[in-house]
Amino acid sequence: MQVKDIMTPPITIDKSERLGHALDLMEKHGTRRLLVTNNGKLGGIITMRQIARVLGTRRRLGMPASSLHVAAATLDAVIPVHPEMGVEEAILLLQKTSVLVVTQNDEILGWVRPREILANVKLTGVSKDAMRSALTVSPRDRLIHARRMMMDRDIGRLPVLDGGKLVGILTERDIARALRAFRDLVSWRQQETRIKNLLVSDVMTHDVKYVYVDTPLEEVRRIILEENRGGLPVLNSDGTLAGMITRRCLIDYLVRTKALAA
Repeated sequence: MQVKDIMTPPITIDKSERLGHALDLMEKHGTRRLLVTNNGKLGGIITMRQIARVLGTRRRLGMPASSLHVAAATLDAVIPVHPEMGVEEAILLLQKTSVLVVTQNDEILGWVRPREILANVKLTGVSKDAMRSALTVSPRDRLIHARRMMMDRDIGRLPVLDGGKLVGILTERDIARALRAFRDLVSWRQQETRIKNLLVSDVMTHDVKYVYVDTPLEEVRRIILEENRGGLPVLNSDGTLAGMITRRCLIDYLVRTKALAA
């Protein structure tokens, strides 16, 4: 199997567009990343995490999302690959980056993300075989501290625990959307003071989907793909948090077990 067999059409945005438009495109297409183009050529990638990073920086407080350009949040860490690259090699590369861009003669043909890989495999095992340990926050934690934890650890979601019980999840999408609204609605004179008062509970997703340590990985894969979720908390049988399982966890599991379908 080659990457040309599993690639999908990428969602693109020009680097001169506004960050607000990038967020709207992500919401419309249910994706956390867009390819950035410059005069039709590949210019990099913009991710939900990078938007959350840029919108939360102190030096940009007072600037609404509508005034910031895509170029301000563009990353150049994109790996172009040939359409005939084997999927096994692509999986190894996806351990280092979030997307592979399939190109030929400088033309963008498609992209391959963890989603495209997971749509073309079958998994054995259960959640505890692939999950990772989870950093957590409290609903009473300040949002700026939770955001900093996510940016420093390069993770996209934090389970929210209250008294040891899972009560929600905070994602990079929640943060990006909240910071966009905050910048657009709050006077720039008040932003620095008021942003410090935002709590995780003000922004988090309350209706959190989860699985158990013994949930089959095929069921996890189905939920992630059909419900377009980047990751899921994993609970023990008594309801306590055991870990997190993400798309990247499943990619790492594929590499460890060489479970790629023929």
